[in-house]
Amino acid sequence: MTLRARIAAVAGVAVALAVLAAAISLYLAVRSDLRGQIDESLAQRAQGFLAPPSRTGSGAPAGGLPGGVPPDGEGASAGGPNPPYGRVPGGDNGPDGFPKVVQPARFGGASGYVQFISPQGTVEVPGGQGSSPAIAPSATDREISSRGTGRALSDRMVRGVHLRVLTVGSGVRGAVLIARPLTEVDHELSRILLILVVVGVAGIALAALLGALVARTALTPITRFTRRTETLTTGNLDSAERLEVRGRDELARLARSFNATLDALERSVEAQRHLIADASHELRTPLASLRANIQTLEQAERLQAEDREGLRRDIVAELDELTSLVSDVVELARGAKSGESERDDMRLDEIVADAIERTRRRGDRRFQVELEPTVIRGEPDRVSRAVSNLLDNARKWSPTGGLIEVVLKDGVLSVRDHGPGFPEQDLANVFERFYRAEEARKLPGSGLGLAIVRQAAEAHRGYARAENAPGGGARLEVSFGAPLSS
Repeated sequence: MTLRARIAAVAGVAVALAVLAAAISLYLAVRSDLRGQIDESLAQRAQGFLAPPSRTGSGAPAGGLPGGVPPDGEGASAGGPNPPYGRVPGGDNGPDGFPKVVQPARFGGASGYVQFISPQGTVEVPGGQGSSPAIAPSATDREISSRGTGRALSDRMVRGVHLRVLTVGSGVRGAVLIARPLTEVDHELSRILLILVVVGVAGIALAALLGALVARTALTPITRFTRRTETLTTGNLDSAERLEVRGRDELARLARSFNATLDALERSVEAQRHLIADASHELRTPLASLRANIQTLEQAERLQAEDREGLRRDIVAELDELTSLVSDVVELARGAKSGESERDDMRLDEIVADAIERTRRRGDRRFQVELEPTVIRGEPDRVSRAVSNLLDNARKWSPTGGLIEVVLKDGVLSVRDHGPGFPEQDLANVFERFYRAEEARKLPGSGLGLAIVRQAAEAHRGYARAENAPGGGARLEVSFGAPLSS
């Protein structure tokens, strides 16, 4: 499934769940309200058949009938035209206190069907409603009538009619059972349910269409990005092929991030090309010299002993230069990154002291050394090579017997020679690969030494700087990151 289809499906499902929840809530609310009205009308209907409180204040019946029902003929005037509990003036009530005559109401009628249940479980149907009970009392009804207290609401299906039944205890007389049909309520709920189903289906369908439209609109920039990236290759990383950035939203951030990645990739590819081209150019000279010397050695029998020995020395020297160049190129190809597992705590002052001792043995140079004990975390071999390159550069440009000042303080290594210094136009390019000043081209070397120094410094989150020192000579400063202690 595509991303667009997934977004549309999620939107459709979310709206469908919302519509379903709203429809169920609305249906239950309407159902509760309609059935609540039925329950309220049943309760009001039952009030006319319930015994009133005793008038004696002692809790005993104030008359001859149980449950506080006055004897026939008494209290008729107090009751007015609507005597309590359905009593009929003139003594037209049964011996148990229930009225013998109730306003006729047919079974299933809207006015409500009434029947009485005595404490013994006998069912009596008031006059006008039929001679036999229409609703068989349940176990709950009999329990309420036997206690004379309690109240229960239930749904029952009698003679194909759906009824709402209220059973109310009426003291010592038993219980009153009143029923009303739910036909109209069921019909109204069915109509509402049909409307909700139709509206819900239509809403879900509309939500699916809108979800597809939203997904298509939202993914249009991503589609454009995809098409653009598919045209990009490592051989076509020109800045004109960058993604278009619009706005400041997430897609704009994605485009900027991708463009930054392309810029870094373009710089890396360009640096690789320059490294290969420069290395190829630098390799031509020693290889050509080696080839010429070897071809000359093929005629060794024609040469004098001194000439043959000179050729051998030249070949060895060219091989040494070639080996050094290849080693420098490999070192530069590593880049500024390195594995954390290759790093360890080391004494930078001791590494500098060892490098100074090796440099002393290579020529007649004087050293003024001031080393502060410094511990850093890094790659010992890489740092040692960078320090050696700094000292070799100073030795190369110092005159015979010249002074080289080496200072290590606060984690910064400073090396100063007393040679001619850097031409001002060359200061910005001192640490570039294969860059050599006009005067340096006459001297041996490949132009990679200081480039390796800068790369090693950056690999340790440090820096490398070059400047002309006051009074003459050049000063190079290198940091291999913050010292751990000193």
